[in-house]
Amino acid sequence: MPTRSAETPAHAGSDDAEHPRRLAGIVRADPDLMSLLKAARSLALPQWRLVAGCLYQTVWNVLTGRPRGHGIRDYDLIYFDPDTSWEAEDAVLRRAAAILAPCPGPVEIRNQARVHLWFEARFGAPYPPLPDADAALARYAAAVHAVGVRLEPDDTLSIAAPFGLADLFGLVLRPNPVLANAQTYTAKAARMRALWPELTVLPWGGADDPSVKCAKDTPALSTGLSPGPSPVSTSR
Repeated sequence: MPTRSAETPAHAGSDDAEHPRRLAGIVRADPDLMSLLKAARSLALPQWRLVAGCLYQTVWNVLTGRPRGHGIRDYDLIYFDPDTSWEAEDAVLRRAAAILAPCPGPVEIRNQARVHLWFEARFGAPYPPLPDADAALARYAAAVHAVGVRLEPDDTLSIAAPFGLADLFGLVLRPNPVLANAQTYTAKAARMRALWPELTVLPWGGADDPSVKCAKDTPALSTGLSPGPSPVSTSR
């Protein structure tokens, strides 16, 4: 399948066009991520993606020469089911438990159609309902968190990154003030900087911070990437 071209993402660097291929190569070279992606694909959840920490942290480990798996505490798997009942989500969790058991973990699975029901009670900020799973990425506390991948039925790897991938490969932690999420950002920044001291951490600037230019619920950049030789290898 030919590679689909992608628009230039926000905060693009001079080599940003190569970033999706670099990310795909790193993901394909990581046996833990690939085993999880294959298992997740078999669940056939609507609009599913593996997202956030396990991806950007894997890239940072490659870029800084750290062991594979360094700093990764869990793996986040999102999907979107209009049935917002707890019973429906719990049924998914129960079904997934056996399928994902051989994979690295723990795996946190969340129906993004339900996030608005519990987010404010947990994090203290309002959270309007999401229109789809990819829209959740644009609400994460930092721009670099906003990355997701899915292994398609034809083995292409699709990538969603509403803020682009320049911060990911530039080792930059930049706040995303779309939500009043300063406390979460600050806590994550402290942990990330301790694990990857090479990071450039930008301070939270408040709701009018212009550092991230992405409208709420902006459709994610999606790039289909066919399987091929991995340009980057990792080792534990």
